Amino acid sequence: MASVRQVQVTFDCAEPERVARFWCEALGYVVPPPPEGFASWADFDRTLPPERRGSGFACVDPTGVGPRLYFQRVPEGKVVKNRVHLDVRVGTGLVGEERVAALEAECARLVAFGAVRGRLLLADEENESCLGMQDVEGNEFCLD
Repeated sequence: MASVRQVQVTFDCAEPERVARFWCEALGYVVPPPPEGFASWADFDRTLPPERRGSGFACVDPTGVGPRLYFQRVPEGKVVKNRVHLDVRVGTGLVGEERVAALEAECARLVAFGAVRGRLLLADEENESCLGMQDVEGNEFCLD
Protein backbone atom coordinates (compact mmCIF):
# COMPACT_ATOMS: atom_id res chain seq x y z
CA MET A 1 0.00 0.00 0.00
CA ALA A 2 1.42 3.40 -1.01
CA SER A 3 1.78 6.11 1.59
CA VAL A 4 0.61 9.68 1.05
CA ARG A 5 3.48 12.13 1.00
CA GLN A 6 1.82 15.43 0.13
CA VAL A 7 -1.66 16.92 0.21
CA GLN A 8 -3.03 19.83 -1.78
CA VAL A 9 -6.25 21.51 -0.64
CA THR A 10 -8.32 22.78 -3.57
CA PHE A 11 -10.95 25.51 -3.33
CA ASP A 12 -13.65 26.14 -5.92
CA CYS A 13 -14.18 29.89 -6.27
CA ALA A 14 -15.07 32.75 -8.59
CA GLU A 15 -11.84 34.76 -8.27
CA PRO A 16 -8.88 32.42 -7.68
CA GLU A 17 -6.16 35.05 -7.28
CA ARG A 18 -8.22 37.15 -4.85
CA VAL A 19 -9.02 34.15 -2.65
CA ALA A 20 -5.43 32.86 -2.82
CA ARG A 21 -4.03 36.22 -1.76
CA PHE A 22 -6.42 36.28 1.22
CA TRP A 23 -5.14 32.87 2.33
CA CYS A 24 -1.54 34.03 1.88
CA GLU A 25 -2.28 36.78 4.41
CA ALA A 26 -4.22 34.45 6.72
CA LEU A 27 -1.59 31.70 6.84
CA GLY A 28 1.69 33.44 6.05
CA TYR A 29 1.79 31.55 2.75
CA VAL A 30 3.42 32.88 -0.41
CA VAL A 31 2.70 32.77 -4.11
CA PRO A 32 5.15 30.32 -5.72
CA PRO A 33 7.45 31.61 -8.46
CA PRO A 34 6.00 31.65 -11.98
CA PRO A 35 7.00 28.96 -14.49
CA GLU A 36 10.50 29.20 -15.92
CA GLY A 37 10.74 31.83 -18.65
CA PHE A 38 8.09 34.13 -17.15
CA ALA A 39 8.76 37.20 -15.02
CA SER A 40 5.33 37.01 -13.33
CA TRP A 41 2.16 34.97 -13.14
CA ALA A 42 0.42 37.76 -15.07
CA ASP A 43 2.91 37.25 -17.91
CA PHE A 44 2.21 33.51 -17.86
CA ASP A 45 -1.55 34.08 -17.70
CA ARG A 46 -1.46 36.21 -20.87
CA THR A 47 -0.16 33.18 -22.80
CA LEU A 48 -3.28 31.14 -21.99
CA PRO A 49 -6.40 31.02 -24.15
CA PRO A 50 -8.85 33.75 -23.05
CA GLU A 51 -11.25 31.28 -21.40
CA ARG A 52 -8.45 29.91 -19.17
CA ARG A 53 -6.97 33.25 -18.04
CA GLY A 54 -7.38 33.75 -14.32
CA SER A 55 -8.79 30.23 -13.93
CA GLY A 56 -6.38 29.10 -11.24
CA PHE A 57 -3.95 30.37 -8.63
CA ALA A 58 -1.93 28.72 -5.87
CA CYS A 59 -0.14 29.55 -2.65
CA VAL A 60 2.37 27.56 -0.65
CA ASP A 61 3.80 27.37 2.83
CA PRO A 62 7.27 28.97 2.59
CA THR A 63 8.58 26.44 5.14
CA GLY A 64 7.36 23.53 3.02
CA VAL A 65 5.48 22.01 5.96
CA GLY A 66 1.85 22.92 5.18
CA PRO A 67 -0.14 21.76 2.18
CA ARG A 68 -0.23 23.66 -1.10
CA LEU A 69 -3.52 25.50 -1.58
CA TYR A 70 -4.97 25.66 -5.07
CA PHE A 71 -7.88 27.87 -6.12
CA GLN A 72 -9.82 27.03 -9.26
CA ARG A 73 -12.49 29.09 -10.95
CA VAL A 74 -15.88 27.42 -11.26
CA PRO A 75 -19.01 28.89 -12.85
CA GLU A 76 -21.38 28.22 -9.96
CA GLY A 77 -21.39 30.23 -6.75
CA LYS A 78 -21.23 28.84 -3.24
CA VAL A 79 -24.69 27.69 -2.17
CA VAL A 80 -24.39 25.72 1.07
CA LYS A 81 -22.03 25.23 3.99
CA ASN A 82 -18.61 23.74 3.21
CA ARG A 83 -18.28 20.00 3.78
CA VAL A 84 -14.57 20.53 4.55
CA HIS A 85 -13.00 23.61 6.07
CA LEU A 86 -9.65 24.79 7.37
CA ASP A 87 -8.97 25.33 11.06
CA VAL A 88 -6.43 28.11 11.53
CA ARG A 89 -4.64 27.21 14.76
CA VAL A 90 -4.01 30.53 16.53
CA GLY A 91 -4.92 29.52 20.09
CA THR A 92 -2.91 26.32 20.48
CA GLY A 93 -1.86 25.92 24.11
CA LEU A 94 -4.00 28.83 25.30
CA VAL A 95 -7.10 28.50 27.48
CA GLY A 96 -9.82 30.72 28.86
CA GLU A 97 -9.68 34.47 28.35
CA GLU A 98 -6.16 34.31 26.93
CA ARG A 99 -7.34 31.98 24.15
CA VAL A 100 -10.41 34.09 23.38
CA ALA A 101 -8.22 37.22 23.20
CA ALA A 102 -5.90 35.49 20.69
CA LEU A 103 -8.88 34.39 18.58
CA GLU A 104 -10.38 37.89 18.62
CA ALA A 105 -7.06 39.52 17.70
CA GLU A 106 -6.59 37.20 14.72
CA CYS A 107 -10.21 37.73 13.73
CA ALA A 108 -9.69 41.50 13.64
CA ARG A 109 -6.54 41.07 11.53
CA LEU A 110 -8.33 38.86 9.00
CA VAL A 111 -11.42 41.08 8.82
CA ALA A 112 -9.07 43.81 7.58
CA PHE A 113 -8.27 41.52 4.60
CA GLY A 114 -11.94 40.87 3.80
CA ALA A 115 -12.91 37.98 6.10
CA VAL A 116 -16.27 37.98 7.85
CA ARG A 117 -16.56 37.24 11.56
CA GLY A 118 -18.89 34.46 12.57
CA ARG A 119 -19.90 33.09 15.94
CA LEU A 120 -17.60 32.65 18.91
CA LEU A 121 -18.11 29.26 20.52
CA LEU A 122 -16.89 29.32 24.10
CA ALA A 123 -15.15 26.37 25.71
CA ASP A 124 -17.22 23.57 27.19
CA GLU A 125 -16.37 20.25 28.86
CA GLU A 126 -15.03 18.77 25.59
CA ASN A 127 -13.80 21.61 23.37
CA GLU A 128 -11.73 24.75 23.64
CA SER A 129 -13.10 28.06 22.38
CA CYS A 130 -13.13 28.65 18.63
CA LEU A 131 -14.38 31.36 16.32
CA GLY A 132 -16.17 30.69 13.03
CA MET A 133 -15.35 32.92 10.07
CA GLN A 134 -15.74 33.21 6.30
CA ASP A 135 -13.10 34.09 3.73
CA VAL A 136 -13.52 36.69 0.97
CA GLU A 137 -15.89 34.41 -1.00
CA GLY A 138 -17.86 33.07 1.95
CA ASN A 139 -15.98 29.81 2.54
CA GLU A 140 -16.22 28.87 6.20
CA PHE A 141 -13.13 28.38 8.34
CA CYS A 142 -12.44 28.34 12.06
CA LEU A 143 -9.96 30.09 14.25
CA ASP A 144 -9.12 27.64 16.97
